[in-house]
Amino acid sequence: MISGNHKKNVKIRINGIRNMIELDSDNRLVAHKKIRAPFYDIDMAGMVWHGHYLKYFELARCCLLDGIGYNYKEMIDTSVLWPVIDTSIRYINPLVLDQEFVVSACLLEWELRLFIEYTIRNEKGVVCTRGKTVQAPVNAKTRALQLGSPQQLVDCVENCRQALVDRTS
Repeated sequence: MISGNHKKNVKIRINGIRNMIELDSDNRLVAHKKIRAPFYDIDMAGMVWHGHYLKYFELARCCLLDGIGYNYKEMIDTSVLWPVIDTSIRYINPLVLDQEFVVSACLLEWELRLFIEYTIRNEKGVVCTRGKTVQAPVNAKTRALQLGSPQQLVDCVENCRQALVDRTS
């Protein structure tokens, strides 16, 4: 478990998927994914190659979306695609072969777009990387940008937040 100033922290099961998801001190949904740096992600310098950090962000984002009950299958079912339209990464401390680390994905916005902030911490809790992604809703049939997120996503986020509040009350 990652240490920090967290108000509510519970393991929940939504749609049959067990996931570590919590509300942070600002009542934002956060999911955590524990990963070990595999050999095939290491570059010639003995560190994780910089491009693999986006893959780690994706793994944590999938945990977050599974946890709220609106994963990529639900996106397809609602005929909404969510391409990444912006991303940034700040590399602070390198990750190395077989190092365990936790990627946290924090949902900042969901009503108009998906804005997710990421933090990677090593086994000692030291921040190694910070980043963000922004995804925009696009109609799967017309490929046109949609104004606002599907109501199903908004409802899933609110239901998940309420379930966490109810479980900690």
